[in-house]
Amino acid sequence: MKLVPLGDRVVLKQLIAEETTKSGIVIPGQSKEKPQQAEVIAVGPGGTVDGKEVQMNVSVGQKVIYSKYAGTTVEIDDEEYIIVKQDDILAIVE
Repeated sequence: MKLVPLGDRVVLKQLIAEETTKSGIVIPGQSKEKPQQAEVIAVGPGGTVDGKEVQMNVSVGQKVIYSKYAGTTVEIDDEEYIIVKQDDILAIVE
């Protein structure tokens, strides 16, 4: 199944956060707060949203930082995705 976002929506897949302690112990991502970094999986067409012309500034494959409580989480084929508005994306990680 494929997600195709509408309007100014963007589909993100959260990056897995692992932390390594000074002694080399790896702490898996599930044991702490979720990261706010994700990879862009799909981008909507933009267009006119609420009477304003919206141009999409992100593209598939980019890594981004998004607002902490943004979007809607959906699970498809045992994969978890987050659908957010482009306004909820704070930065592109280069």
